[in-house]
Amino acid sequence: MARIYMRLLHGYRSLTATDLPFTNEAGGSNWREYTVAKTTGVSLESQGIKTGARLNWNLGTAQLIEQAVNREEGLLSRDGAFVVETGQHTGRSANDKFTVKDGETADSVWWGKSNKPMEPAHFAALKEDFLAAVARKETLFVQDLFGGSQPEHRVNVRVITELAWHSLFIRTLLVRPTAAELESYAPEYTIIDLPSFRADPERHGCRSETVIAVNFTEKLILIGGTKYAGEMKKSVFGILNYLLPVKGVMPMHCSANIGPDGDTAVFFGLSGTGKTTLSADASRTLIGDDEHGWSDTAVFNFEGGCYAKMIRLSPTAEPEIFATTRRFGTVLENVVIDADSREIDLDDNRLAENSRGSYPIDFIPNASKDNLGPVPKNIIMLTADAFGILPPIAKLSPDQAMYHFLSGYTARVAGTEIGVTEPDATFSTCFGAPFMPRHPSVYGNLLKERIARGGVDCWLVNTGWTGGQYGTGQRMPIKVTRALLNAALDGSLKNAEFRKDPFFGFDVPVSVPGVDSAILDPRSTWPTPEAYDEKARALVKMFIENFAQFEAHVEQGVREAAPTAA
Repeated sequence: MARIYMRLLHGYRSLTATDLPFTNEAGGSNWREYTVAKTTGVSLESQGIKTGARLNWNLGTAQLIEQAVNREEGLLSRDGAFVVETGQHTGRSANDKFTVKDGETADSVWWGKSNKPMEPAHFAALKEDFLAAVARKETLFVQDLFGGSQPEHRVNVRVITELAWHSLFIRTLLVRPTAAELESYAPEYTIIDLPSFRADPERHGCRSETVIAVNFTEKLILIGGTKYAGEMKKSVFGILNYLLPVKGVMPMHCSANIGPDGDTAVFFGLSGTGKTTLSADASRTLIGDDEHGWSDTAVFNFEGGCYAKMIRLSPTAEPEIFATTRRFGTVLENVVIDADSREIDLDDNRLAENSRGSYPIDFIPNASKDNLGPVPKNIIMLTADAFGILPPIAKLSPDQAMYHFLSGYTARVAGTEIGVTEPDATFSTCFGAPFMPRHPSVYGNLLKERIARGGVDCWLVNTGWTGGQYGTGQRMPIKVTRALLNAALDGSLKNAEFRKDPFFGFDVPVSVPGVDSAILDPRSTWPTPEAYDEKARALVKMFIENFAQFEAHVEQGVREAAPTAA
């Protein structure tokens, strides 16, 4: 076995049949016939899924990489990571995601841009065609997994894929049952993931050849026409976001870690705001980097792995995450690799700006063994404000916390179009609107209730721009962000002198040891105060216009937490 891995790591494109030391059930050695039949009592056929494919059940990391290499699904880098390209889909296909509208969901789902309805008849046709495609496959991979690390709040999810690396991805990202747990495992939800499937918009009631269709009544999710693996993990997130609020558990699009004194911190934030980077702190224990639940007794990770942005990853600023790109078992999506030397280039964005890496959470040296921790003492809401208006940190009241949670604000720079430098404001309610099936007020009220019950301190942290907006200012130094976070998490920041922000009304520290006081007042860093005020009023207007959709669903105190034009 060691000989095989050494050959792989030194650049062989694929293995030959004689390289594999395994035998199949018939005693043969041809890898194409190799099947691990670690099935549970619940077969695919008993679920109504019939296929003549060779089924690979619950394969481990090395086995799946061997299969993926032989099937030419990607390349091994010289340092051991498996590198793949996802083609035209380098991110989620949000406009191609649908939820079946039926008796279960008609009154429980928040229908709109994020939750688009699909008629049951269209789903029935889609399911028929999916099952026909499954029946024709020669090889399939099956993983029986958990969504959620706290046993009483987890869901059993079976994932069927046509690609070996997709099976590795979802096995890495979800929670893996023990051998004993697999013996009695019964799937509650099933995901079928077929990148080769092409949807028919007229027959299936969708938008394009790509489709993500969620049926909560049948507990079935169908993903077709995309190789982007994140669709699978976000589908499980959506399941838990639908199920847990009914149990009084708060589902969260966040990262979380634990300090040396057992204090849990939760980091909300949209993509690119620093959730993964800031939670991977060598001085704190990582619970998880993306999806969690907040129950009466714990903050628990929904996952068993991490899914980090790789583009321009820094070995000095993000050493723990950078180290995973040199590990066997990591999957790198759309990272550029030299086919001859097998060197990867994390700075090259020719395949995607959203290059990603998935890896087991224990690749982070100080990760929690149980994937959970105590209920939080601090909540951090991260925003990358490309307008350069928000301070690097501000303390929020419970009403302000709910206001900013429902707003879910960040700002993105304007893509790759030449000459376009104006930032674009993005509001994604609950810091994860595409994954929240229920009305945002359900999640907002749960959060506010838990903040009040636990006396949790809430902070808004801007990891975006200072000294002006994107194009004139500069990105907030990560050393400043970490210093301010450390002061918030160790409790010392609560003793600082604060000023009231004239536009947003939250409390901003005047000085913090080790941090240049000038950066704490963004107005003073701009070329002219007048330019700052003009842009601040414009941002306030965006907040107010966005929040109009929630005003009828929140209490007066939350409405009064809105910013003003000053």
